[in-house]
Amino acid sequence: MKSFLEWFKASTKVKRWILLIIVGIVLTCYGIAKILVSQEITFFELGKTIVIFVLGFLAIVISVVFIQKRSLEIIIEANNTSTDKGKKAQLNIKSLIFNKKVYEEGPKVVVIGGGPGLNNVIEGFKKYTNNITAIVTMSDYGDIPTESRKALDTLPLRDIKDSIIAMSDKEDIMRNLMNLNFINERLRGLNFGDIYLTAMNEIYSNISESILKSTEVLNITGRVMPVTLDEITICAELGDGTTIKQKERIPEVVSEKVEKINRIYISPSNCRPAPGVIEAIEDADIIIIGPGSLYTNVLPNLLVKNVSRAIKDSKAMRFYISNIMTQPGQTDNYSLSEHIKAIQEHVGEGLFDYCLADTGEIIPEYIRKYNKEGSEVVELDTKNLSTYNIKLIQKDMSCIKDEKIRHNTDLIASIIMEMICNDLKFHDMQNNTQYLLLQSVLKEQKKIRQKEEKKRKKLEKSGKEIKPAKETKGKSKFKEKYKERVASIQNTDKKIEQNKKIAQEIENYRNQADYKIDDNGREPVRRRKNR
Repeated sequence: MKSFLEWFKASTKVKRWILLIIVGIVLTCYGIAKILVSQEITFFELGKTIVIFVLGFLAIVISVVFIQKRSLEIIIEANNTSTDKGKKAQLNIKSLIFNKKVYEEGPKVVVIGGGPGLNNVIEGFKKYTNNITAIVTMSDYGDIPTESRKALDTLPLRDIKDSIIAMSDKEDIMRNLMNLNFINERLRGLNFGDIYLTAMNEIYSNISESILKSTEVLNITGRVMPVTLDEITICAELGDGTTIKQKERIPEVVSEKVEKINRIYISPSNCRPAPGVIEAIEDADIIIIGPGSLYTNVLPNLLVKNVSRAIKDSKAMRFYISNIMTQPGQTDNYSLSEHIKAIQEHVGEGLFDYCLADTGEIIPEYIRKYNKEGSEVVELDTKNLSTYNIKLIQKDMSCIKDEKIRHNTDLIASIIMEMICNDLKFHDMQNNTQYLLLQSVLKEQKKIRQKEEKKRKKLEKSGKEIKPAKETKGKSKFKEKYKERVASIQNTDKKIEQNKKIAQEIENYRNQADYKIDDNGREPVRRRKNR
């Protein structure tokens, strides 16, 4: 009885349609009864009775349709493991209807790359589907292994562990668990994530299957797959012919030699994709490439044998998500078109259909931190992009997270899912479970964004300082509104550095020269050397 009464709570939004069904039944019965009991009826009364009957019948049909639609929405809400505060939704509807397969019938998303950028994007898609596959490199070969890796003699699993964390419903707990370094005397120096994945590998004797089974045991949303099981080294060839055969040294050597990367390659070049990688790409509804380090996270995945070919042959919607900032020692001063050009030079054209680029504004003080490390905003050069057969989607997609510039994962996911919905609508599939699922979650996310926008406007009226960005279509962040402000900050930094150098030179002059400057700044005074 208690479960039955759950249907009449305000949160279920079903009572209105039940009431409309009752009204429809009354009108339909009235129309039928009117005709049955009337011995004589005029044309006007007949028309009136028919209209009442039709209205009643339509009310019943519409109510039944919307009750079914709302039932699906309740399933989605009951299976939604997070809210805007990151806490589990407190709904007891699971006692009435629970079918996890609805979420598992969501779009199949394949995300290719690695690093924090990729894992950040994964978070947004967890609200729409369980069918997420992250294809990442195990590219730490050649680097100095950690104490844990040495002791366990394990493969480089850092990117694998990071993707598992990103797909978890409880990210903070999973992060603490996977990155836990034991302080127990017997286990000191060992990492829990390395121990766990090593144990799974011993059970299944196959690293690919052990990673897949690990995601099932940990009950994460989606699955993580290494792009290849072969031992690979990421190498770079610079413009002057210098070859770098250690991934971690690429930025350092590029900066020292002031040379651009001519090409990136993997050794051996004929390494095979891991089992299931090509099948996941072929079966995908959405393929996302990037964001991430262009030369060390994105391209190495695409250079594995048959991976780029499978992406090109796929019927999925294919997206490239542009980086917001350049990366020192890799993509210094690269514009968006130069990022795309580099990809096409390595794997050819036709890899993706759409490119998502950020046009938002970020407070320059955050950029200053990146400028000090040699990083700049990726310029959106739309004129040069017109030469590529790629549809450019420009949105305000940047935000500040943990004092770092990141992609707005919720917005990126909603943009792509809206495109999927439009495609389903185009093929007249509005009654498809996948379409109803996406529409429901999109509406919920839109409400959340509207609430945040109202909150932002209230803060504006109150005069409090806020940092969210506004959209400026087709223009780079700092080329317009913040141009003078950024220039002022950069000039100030340059002057500070110049003054430091001048002060150092004066100090050296005082210590080493045969002359020293008078304290009053007047004529130089001769000094004797100590002999």
